[in-house]
Amino acid sequence: MDRIAQLTTRPAGRPIAYDPAAAPPSLHVRAAQVLEGNWTGRSTVPSRGLYPHQWSWDSAFIAIGLRHLSPLRAQTELETLLAAQWADGRVPHIVFNPSVPLDAYFPSPDFWRSSTAGRAAGAPRTVQTSGIVQPPVHALAAWLVHLADPGLSRARGFLTRAYPRLAAWHDYLLHRRDLGGGGLVSVVHPWEQGMDNSPCWDRPLSRVTPAPAGSFRRADLDHGAPEDRPTDLDYGRYVRLAADYRDRGYADGPGDFAVEDPAFNALLAASEYALAHIADELGVTGSARRTRAERLTSALVERLWEPAAGMFLCRDVHEGELIPERGVSGLVPLLLPALPRDLAATLVRTACGPHFGLGGTTRLVPSYDLLGEAFDPHRYWRGPAWFNTNWLLERGLRLHGERGRADALRRGMLHTAGASGFAEYVDPYTAQACGVTGFGWTAALTLDLLHDRPARGRNGLTAIKGEDRG
Repeated sequence: MDRIAQLTTRPAGRPIAYDPAAAPPSLHVRAAQVLEGNWTGRSTVPSRGLYPHQWSWDSAFIAIGLRHLSPLRAQTELETLLAAQWADGRVPHIVFNPSVPLDAYFPSPDFWRSSTAGRAAGAPRTVQTSGIVQPPVHALAAWLVHLADPGLSRARGFLTRAYPRLAAWHDYLLHRRDLGGGGLVSVVHPWEQGMDNSPCWDRPLSRVTPAPAGSFRRADLDHGAPEDRPTDLDYGRYVRLAADYRDRGYADGPGDFAVEDPAFNALLAASEYALAHIADELGVTGSARRTRAERLTSALVERLWEPAAGMFLCRDVHEGELIPERGVSGLVPLLLPALPRDLAATLVRTACGPHFGLGGTTRLVPSYDLLGEAFDPHRYWRGPAWFNTNWLLERGLRLHGERGRADALRRGMLHTAGASGFAEYVDPYTAQACGVTGFGWTAALTLDLLHDRPARGRNGLTAIKGEDRG
């Protein structure tokens, strides 16, 4: 029997005269049930209703948690995603399930037209995908999945098959997306960064003429409250950017929107460290990968660090200027081991200060500045707290010796995940559930925190620090 089924199935027994009420299922079992319910046979959807396909960085985070239940299923999760990679190296942000009706999600496959519009870029012909990307968490996920069961991984050739695809993915980003010329990757659409409608994008998005309101139908409003979702104006700009990119044959260039984002680049650096460990495991030298990770860290500091803000900021490539908005993305570089000690200490102070309130006014770090004019505690990435970014910050705090703060954040995440029904995101003040419940990465990262107990002195960033090589 599958290990997840074992966790979620209550054994049948002979009825007895006195049967006290069963204890409520543990947090571990409830999280496992979410992942079981979202499993399609080859991958895990973020949620059955709102997000019925496979999403790129969701699957990476899901695999990190899924490895504790079924390393085989975690490997399959990543393999399914990487099988949809384009010939130019990009890993698309959505892999579409052909059995899902077209009107269940927008933009749907007939909008992206990957097999035709993406032909010059090497889009696969047998599976439909989007044409944009998401943050590169995948090598980190692959290494952690390998460590969960090295014997199974080696027997299946998991890393042997994944390594060239992951290397091509990183090469695509480093060689095709350095649009600012400073050694950092640029995103060409807010959806690529993953924090879709962050106020950090408002300034560069203002240059984009929105698609006419009647030219598309938003399926997301069928599953979420409009006040929690991006506005129609923002969505119109997203559609315009995506359509223009498609109509250029998905050729990379600055277009109307190009932003260097600190979280995207920090995750690439973290995954370069992980890719170095994968190379070592396969008998290939990983020194060039470690050098790349250190070079990315240096470029982050040089181009995106803002001392006055006490954190990293996004850079508008068109204007050549930092965007003066404080988003959680600017705290994520805390997960990098080569970050200068004084910068790491400053990031901790900023996270715990009035702009993010960690350990004071908030239990989880909000996605945007509590004091910012655009702050909204319920509207998507404009203020609510998300579990994946908090998981990254918990790892970063622990990595830089902030054990007490990391322990408190871990406790807050576990309590909030269970109390909210594994919500997509929550109000940072009240922990009220927002978006959908039964969300994939919330459940998966809950499992990872439950298994990765601080007392063991280990954490999910051992792949970066160079420990636990299996």
